[in-house]
Amino acid sequence: MSRTLASPVADVAPGAPLGPKSILWDVAGDWRSAFSGLSAGILQLMYPHLGRGVEDHSAFFDEPWDRIYRSVPQIWATIFAPDADERGLQIRDYHTGITGTDARGERYHALEPDTFWWAHATFSWEMFETVDRWNHRGLGRRRREQLYQETVTWYRRYGVSDRPVPANYRAFRARFDDICHNELELTPTAERAVDLALHSGVSRPGRPEALDAVMTPVMRTMALGGLPPIVRERFGIPWTLADEAALAALTLTVRNAGQVLPQQLTRGPYLRSIRRMRSIAAPPPAV
Repeated sequence: MSRTLASPVADVAPGAPLGPKSILWDVAGDWRSAFSGLSAGILQLMYPHLGRGVEDHSAFFDEPWDRIYRSVPQIWATIFAPDADERGLQIRDYHTGITGTDARGERYHALEPDTFWWAHATFSWEMFETVDRWNHRGLGRRRREQLYQETVTWYRRYGVSDRPVPANYRAFRARFDDICHNELELTPTAERAVDLALHSGVSRPGRPEALDAVMTPVMRTMALGGLPPIVRERFGIPWTLADEAALAALTLTVRNAGQVLPQQLTRGPYLRSIRRMRSIAAPPPAV
C-alpha cells in the first residue's frame, strides 16, 4: 500500500498553519522537491521587473551553481527553521535596496507586492509539481487546497503585502497560468539562464567531474522540460520529441523509486538539517 501525505487539519482556513504535520513540511522536505527548482528559477527571471532586478543588482551569473546551492537552503529555512518568521523578514530586508528603472523607463522595486509574490508563486508551483510530476502519491481536492493555504502562510513570513495573493488554489492556478500566457518575457537574464541550461555543464565543488557529466543532461531535461509548455512555445525554447521521451523516462524512474525507497530515504537535506538551522548564516543580498 502506498504511503499518504500528512493528514490535513480539520478545516482548511486561509493561511493554514505550518509544522511537522503540515503537507508543506512533507512535500518541501522531500528530495524530489528540488527537481522543479531550476524551472522555477527560469520562471522567476521571466517576470520583467524581477529579471531586471537580477540584471542590475545580482552577480548570479558569475557563479550560478554555487549561488543556487547557497541560496535554496536559506529559502527553505523559512519553512523549517525554528526562527522561520525572523528568517523571512531577513530575506525581505535584503531586498529593500533592489530598485531601478526597467527598459521601458518604468520604476521597479523588488518589494513591489506583485513582483515579490511572483517569486514566491513559483515556489508554490514547485510544491505542486513535486506532488503531481515527481511523486507517486497524489493529493485530493481538499488536501490540494490545504497545501496551497500553507504556501500562503509561508509567503506571509516575508511580511510583504497580501494584495496579490489569490484566495484559493483554483484562483492561484488561474493567475499563474495567466502570467505564463500574457506577462512573462524572455528577459536578458532569462535568456541567459535558458542558454546555461542548453549549453553549460553542471558543477559543484567537491563533486567528481564524472558525476557532473552525468548530471548535466538530466538537469537540462528537468530545467526545460519542467517549464509549462506554453512558456517553451511562446519563447521558442528548443524541445524535441526525444526530449519529451527523456523527461517521461526520468519522471517514471523517479516515481517508481519513490514507491520502493524507505520513507526516511526520501527526506531531503533541508528536513534532515532542521536541528542545525539556527546556525545557518543570514542569506546574502540577492534577488
